Amino acid sequence: MAKTRFISAIRLNESNLIYQGIIHTYRLSLLFVTSVRYIFQRPVYFKAIIDQMEQIGVRSLSIVLLTCFFTGMVLALQTGYQIARFGAKVYIGVVVALSIVRELGPVLTSLVVAGRVGAGIAAELGSMQVTEQIDAMRAMGTNPVKKLVTTRLIALVVMLPILTILGDLIGIVGGMIISLYSLGLDYSFYKSSTVQALALQDVFTGLVKPVVFATIIATVGCYLGLNTSGGTQGVGKSTTLSVVTSSILIFLFDFLLVKIFFLVFEVQ
Repeated sequence: MAKTRFISAIRLNESNLIYQGIIHTYRLSLLFVTSVRYIFQRPVYFKAIIDQMEQIGVRSLSIVLLTCFFTGMVLALQTGYQIARFGAKVYIGVVVALSIVRELGPVLTSLVVAGRVGAGIAAELGSMQVTEQIDAMRAMGTNPVKKLVTTRLIALVVMLPILTILGDLIGIVGGMIISLYSLGLDYSFYKSSTVQALALQDVFTGLVKPVVFATIIATVGCYLGLNTSGGTQGVGKSTTLSVVTSSILIFLFDFLLVKIFFLVFEVQ
């Protein structure tokens, strides 16, 4: 009898988790659609958008560049010594360029921004929610979704691809430094092999990903911030959950996008 009750409790808990997951997914999607619709409606908060671009882009630039630079160095170092055993050291530029532009650059940049910006968005909006500032905005006739969510969505969609491009370039430079001074390759050869290895589709896939990841970071951070409850403890939970959820969704959508790109570009 006790075993039956235990199994029933587990099934009830699982069904409740599935139900909550469906509800949160629906609300998250609804917030995204609503914020996108408000992009084309007045008023347009240009100053708020510029401020968010500065917060997201300029203040994240240093950590993004450092992350991508050392990633390119480690990738070239690890790959170079491994493929040198097979006499393929000359292809190190190709490996670094394709790996950085297609995969590592967009994903690492998005994870860094999710950890810094996504957490900041959830904490800021969560603090406004628990102190009833968002209710005050509604009372004053200001749409909080348009003012708080849409501005951050626009700023992230604009700035994350730019950060990714800069991260890709500095990552390739990091790989070049290792190739020149540790692997003994020639600069002109590394440069030519890198440029020849990158096709238009590689650049395209490397720029589509950060746009998708930017929408994930902005929507998740804003959703959790606007639904914060429980005072300062709730703000902390929303901040942590924002980083975890955004990171998981980034990896999930990265897999889906890679699968789609392979079907579109590789299978012809």
